[in-house]
Amino acid sequence: MPRSAFTIHTLDTAPAAARPAMAGVHRKLGHLPAAVALMAESPELLKGFLGAAAVFESTDLDPVAREVVVLTVAARNGCHLCVAMHTAILARHAGTTALIEALRAGAALPEPRLEALRRFTVAVLDHRGDVPDEELAAFLAAGWRPRHALDAVLGIGAYTISTFANRLLDAPFS
Repeated sequence: MPRSAFTIHTLDTAPAAARPAMAGVHRKLGHLPAAVALMAESPELLKGFLGAAAVFESTDLDPVAREVVVLTVAARNGCHLCVAMHTAILARHAGTTALIEALRAGAALPEPRLEALRRFTVAVLDHRGDVPDEELAAFLAAGWRPRHALDAVLGIGAYTISTFANRLLDAPFS
């Protein structure tokens, strides 16, 4: 199916069920990103992603750790839009240049605890959740708790939705 089959919706053209979510994003950001306007074609997808992302934001992972998970997923899935957006978010959370560059390249992180989180995220993706015992042990040995493993899985799920949808839609930067 050609990408032109997808509509960049406005609040007026979107399905009625997507409009409240779109309006909420517009209020929060001051504009409506094209990715959201495209996802609005499926109100359930849009609400599912926004809901999962909001719940992920409330996990016990701090903002930098959450962005490590998101940028690992985004870089791994080749979502240039997500990589750019979450690079800016991580920079606002005082992410160092070295941290950001390593995440964008899928390379080892300079901080061991965050590197353990990145490696765990990759292990979840590589093993479709069936993380080898030694990978989980290394994650926990770095100071993370079992709940953080599950919090990371939530982030992986939420941002897999986003990265896959954005790639399918060829969502532009906006």
